[in-house]
Amino acid sequence: MGSEESVTSAAGPAGAAGASGAEEQRSGGGGGSIAHRVPDLGALELLLAVARLGSLGAAARELGITQPAASSRVRSMERQLGVALVDRSPRGSRLTDAGALVTDWARRIVEAAQAFDAGAQALRDRRDSRLRVAASMTIAEYLLPGWLLALRAGRPDTAVSLLAGNSAAVAERLLTGEADLGFVEGLTVPPGLDSAVIAHDHLIVVVAPGHPWARRRRPLPASELASTPLILREEGSGTRQVLDTALGGLARPLIELSSTTAVKAAAVSGAGPAVLSELAVGDELALRRLVDIPVEGVSLARDLRAVWPTGHRPTGPARELLTLTRG
Repeated sequence: MGSEESVTSAAGPAGAAGASGAEEQRSGGGGGSIAHRVPDLGALELLLAVARLGSLGAAARELGITQPAASSRVRSMERQLGVALVDRSPRGSRLTDAGALVTDWARRIVEAAQAFDAGAQALRDRRDSRLRVAASMTIAEYLLPGWLLALRAGRPDTAVSLLAGNSAAVAERLLTGEADLGFVEGLTVPPGLDSAVIAHDHLIVVVAPGHPWARRRRPLPASELASTPLILREEGSGTRQVLDTALGGLARPLIELSSTTAVKAAAVSGAGPAVLSELAVGDELALRRLVDIPVEGVSLARDLRAVWPTGHRPTGPARELLTLTRG
């Protein structure tokens, strides 16, 4: 009787667990990720091709793989499922009863995957059908037109809209989902955005030829520039932010305008001095409608940046446009 109790004890919890583990191993187990227990789509497509064509070699040719690779994939699938799927003979390949059943299941999985793929493609098509760009004024007026023409050459069916404004407005449009990609000119990246430097720019002081500064023989001191009322962009513009930071403060604006073109026109008219991107005044300097005034004691260089919401790297047309800006 003591011996019988000993046997019963050995077949208790530990023995039961061992039996259960062995059974789970035989059945493939139920824990963990299903991806480890279900053959991949390539294997299932191969099984369907074998069922349709009756030949492993023909199935391999249809799928663009070698026959040894196809045989290896079938054997791997059989080991994974724990059942024989295909009987091979000189006359061809025939599904076993289990193989026929698995093929029915495989067909449903592949059809679901095809529907998934079609839906994903529809999402990509919708994404690629439009591109909304927000850019601060200098970039919008003097750089983006060329980039967008290049993008259109490769994506003629993508509708592009451009929203121009200051750097603060660009950030707001990106964060509220009104734009897919933005461009700014300020010293810092607005909170909530990631960025990449795409170009470098330099601000220059310009006046009309009749202005007293146009007759200067020496560079203009930074202190005099800071204390002089200037034709300026509005608060929130990248140009004004760079200038204000570089000079440690500005005098009260002579005129405050909301676009680079308007500031340039006011300077050409003789209204007063202005600080503008060198990108914006090349023609006016060449034609002597404006004069470049050298400044000493301050650097007015700045980076031009592409920006997008943090963690959402540009895709589709936005990614292509970003690539074009770096070219």
